[in-house]
Amino acid sequence: MASFSFTWLGHATFLLQSPGGKRIVLDPWITGNPSSPESAKKLGALDLILVTHGHLDHTGDTVPLARTSGAHVVAPHELSMWLQSQGLKNVTGMNPGGTLHMLGLSITMVPAVHSSSIDKDDAAPVYVGLATGYVIKFENALTVYFAGDTCVFGDMRLIAELYRPTIGFLPIGDHYTMGPEQAAKACELLAIKQVVPMHFGTFPVLTGTPEKLRQLVEPHGVQVLELKPGETAS
Repeated sequence: MASFSFTWLGHATFLLQSPGGKRIVLDPWITGNPSSPESAKKLGALDLILVTHGHLDHTGDTVPLARTSGAHVVAPHELSMWLQSQGLKNVTGMNPGGTLHMLGLSITMVPAVHSSSIDKDDAAPVYVGLATGYVIKFENALTVYFAGDTCVFGDMRLIAELYRPTIGFLPIGDHYTMGPEQAAKACELLAIKQVVPMHFGTFPVLTGTPEKLRQLVEPHGVQVLELKPGETAS
């Protein structure tokens, strides 16, 4: 069995390679993403796309990527219905608390504290249910937590207790999500040993930095896995 690896494709978009060889994209936003690397334009075959909520910077390339790759899409229920209205067939809708067992993986949808909408040109936003996160348990029992967009919230303690993730993918940009200070508290609540910062630096308003997060968590034994767009860690 191969090792787990992940590639940061800018902002909150990641390509995960499971130990069993499954290729999973989270929150695909490539077109129009100023931090997206050239390699993101040629992802090839994919098995699964997980979407946390409806905002453009998390769903922007879901429809074209699903069409070209043949990947199965998982999303919150109302957002899944919108994706099906765009012509996608291979879509599963969920709600927090639910778990899917597919492709040798266990995928649990968990809460996030954020809004979720589809914005189209000058029209009013179309709200598409809850914003969420995911807990993914891989073939070798490694478990990771992908927070999506959120602030810190007390029930992260329950995520730790129920699922025991060892790696957390957390937003740190501030303004629209938690910043480094809240993310550091999230690391404590989640009892994780490694944190992957995301959703920072893409726009000027996202001022949180991995360096600030590192100052706050490394004294407590948490490793910050900072990547540049296009880089892979395993």
